[in-house]
Amino acid sequence: MEQRRSFIKDLLQSTDFDREVNAKGWVRTKRGNKQVAFIALNDGSTINNIQVVIDIANFDEKLIKDITTGASLSVNGTLVKSMGQGQSVEIQAKEVEVYGTADTETYPLQKKGHSLEFLREIAHLRFRTNTFGAVFRIRHAMAYAVHKYFNDNNFYYLHTPIITGSDAEGAGEMFRVTTVKAGEEKRTQDGKIDFSEDFFGKETNLTVSGQLEAELGATALSNVYTFGPTFRAENSNTPRHLAEFWMIEPEMAFYDIHDNMDLAEDMLKYLVKYALDNCMDDLKFLEQRLINEEKQKSQQERSEMALIEKLKFIIEDDFVRLTYTEAIDILKNSKPAKKGKFQFPVEWGIDLQSEHERYLVEKHFKKPVILIDYPKDIKAFYMKQNDDGKTVRAMDILFPGIGEIIGGSQREESYEKLLSRINEMEIPEKDMWWYLETRKFGTVPHSGYGLGFERLILFITGMTNIRDVIPFPRTPKNAEF
Repeated sequence: MEQRRSFIKDLLQSTDFDREVNAKGWVRTKRGNKQVAFIALNDGSTINNIQVVIDIANFDEKLIKDITTGASLSVNGTLVKSMGQGQSVEIQAKEVEVYGTADTETYPLQKKGHSLEFLREIAHLRFRTNTFGAVFRIRHAMAYAVHKYFNDNNFYYLHTPIITGSDAEGAGEMFRVTTVKAGEEKRTQDGKIDFSEDFFGKETNLTVSGQLEAELGATALSNVYTFGPTFRAENSNTPRHLAEFWMIEPEMAFYDIHDNMDLAEDMLKYLVKYALDNCMDDLKFLEQRLINEEKQKSQQERSEMALIEKLKFIIEDDFVRLTYTEAIDILKNSKPAKKGKFQFPVEWGIDLQSEHERYLVEKHFKKPVILIDYPKDIKAFYMKQNDDGKTVRAMDILFPGIGEIIGGSQREESYEKLLSRINEMEIPEKDMWWYLETRKFGTVPHSGYGLGFERLILFITGMTNIRDVIPFPRTPKNAEF
């Protein structure tokens, strides 16, 4: 009977020695001499490889030659305690089958380090590197932890539409969805595209947010969340922007802004703790990678905290809460402002830039920060208006190294105020009738927020480019793979 396969992760943790096992995976490295070959085998279940020891005299010469970096193997052998340094167990091979060879001349992943830019060009193979194996195992763990957190806290997972007829952010930078061939659009008398002939009979786009629909669910189910892909046609090539990204958006009936802050802080601490408790091997590898990278930087550019220390910093500290107005006063009186070191000047009414947010977190408070009560002119139409007529009950959570990680608010529950704001911002009322109706029938105070999943993964892995924490990045002029 064929030996049942064991995952390398389980074999490395085993203390049940001198038994027959089967491992399958890809060759990371091969070394040795004329008598013996040492193969480092990895199957993606862990960042660590298992060593396979091959007595060359017992195997066909061509088979040994076919075992090169990148080749895939099935190995039957005896699991034994390892005498070598760096591993506790190894497999003494009895049978080896090569599933697929990899030509050493053309296989792009060799033992030398590769730049992240080069690896983006071969995104179909980059999962096989230690760095990306670690990143995507952590991404999986975080997705699982998000669902577990909300499930355990009485939330319902709501699947909101990917194709939408509304623009939640009022940003206008959306991908159009159409079945009409380019150049064959029919026009109305005033020259505009006639969408009545299109598939949905109206203009539709890929969604930028599931929030508005999630609010509808919250007005009956109390606590809901969405977790799905969102799209933004922003022609931005920065290390922090993607055209396709994933958002986590909870919406809660009967929550005010303080309940909203409590939930967001609790959730972030839970997720970071989950990573520390369940992904330590990968985190240690990524931390060491960052330490090596930092050596190339000047003293000023280096991070003040190592990766694991930075994660512990989140769960060990209460988040500081203050108003936008208080934050502006702190920034105005700061040394960088007085010495003209900020790239963007600080004035009440500005949209805070990353440099301002990071100053508050990393230099002033040395803790994560939640800012509330932003000027209404820089925030979305659905945010609850404060009595001062100038600010809204918005909240942004700021993290070290990254700036804003969560944006949210208490939502405006008053029909009159919401309608007035929609008209003020020139959003077509006919597109928002269903959203407005929820304020007519049993309206309640309610709140919610959005967490960009890739922003979270950037923070937890210490990666610096958002294209390196999503399997296949979609950016301007790039939809490869």
